[in-house]
Amino acid sequence: MAKKLTAGTNISHRDIITAIRNGEYAPIYLLMGEESYYIDRIANFIADNILTEEEKGFNLITMYCTRETNVADIINSAKKYPMMSKYQILIVKECQNLLKFDDLQFYAQKPLESTILVLCYKNGTVDRRKKTVAMIEKVGVVYESKKLRDGQLPTFIDEYLQRKKVTIEDRARMMLVDSIGSDLNRMASELDKLYVTLPEGVNRITPELIEKNIGISKEFNNFELRNTIIERNVFKANQIINYFNDNPKDNAPVVTIAMLFNFFAGVMQAYYAPVKTEQGLMEQLELRNSWQLRDYQNAMRNYSALKTMQIIGQLRQADAKLKGIEKGSTTDADIMRELIYFILH
Repeated sequence: MAKKLTAGTNISHRDIITAIRNGEYAPIYLLMGEESYYIDRIANFIADNILTEEEKGFNLITMYCTRETNVADIINSAKKYPMMSKYQILIVKECQNLLKFDDLQFYAQKPLESTILVLCYKNGTVDRRKKTVAMIEKVGVVYESKKLRDGQLPTFIDEYLQRKKVTIEDRARMMLVDSIGSDLNRMASELDKLYVTLPEGVNRITPELIEKNIGISKEFNNFELRNTIIERNVFKANQIINYFNDNPKDNAPVVTIAMLFNFFAGVMQAYYAPVKTEQGLMEQLELRNSWQLRDYQNAMRNYSALKTMQIIGQLRQADAKLKGIEKGSTTDADIMRELIYFILH
């Protein structure tokens, strides 16, 4: 094997991909976590970039685990030698279904140097205190794929589009963030769709392009609602919420409340920042770009800390009512109208 990638809890998907590009392979990769996008990306990169097309026919194997899968079958496959190639790649998907995952320690004790074993464990993690994980980390790479926070999504979009040499307008970026959220697989799919629909010679994604190809209204969406609330534009905010109430299938109230809750929770967090300079607020909110901070700063000018706390409480009450708690005969539309009125007045 080539030089081993340094292990650690802070290892990123970029570290792994860079190491593979440099010919640094590990005998075992345990890819686990709640965010499946990065697990798939690493596994696919390994599958696509280590073997030649001719070698893949005999030496690239993919297994899918069910509750009936025997760990011994995985170990036996991993112990096979490659055919006319330096390496065999064995990608084992859905490892979370394995009933005896810990039995993999018997292979991790002495892995075959000619096999690159990739274990994809989604929708959760294996306890790092377990002997199996410690043994894999000793000889290979253990990576945890965590869900991105809302503040990290704009950076994900920018970096994804940079690889395609495409840029995106601020408003268009936030339309995607507020409509799609942290589902990175869907986000990547929608970005790919936007990329292929770009007119020839155009390399910038606009709100108009999103409205035309994805169906997100550039005027009536959660991003625009948040903007009008930040600006305390009563007329426009009521226009948007009335549009939402008339089109509930495309504008679920619970999604709007979640968006507003996350935003005002961020505003409250900003008020508690020990240093209220631009850098201090960015560190407090864990933001990577200064333009992401503008909305929080504007909201702090228009909403006091006390009002922000009251809004968060009102959002909790509205969420409970939408879920049927003390709702009575009040409609979802009434709940949302009352909520917006409370926020703005």
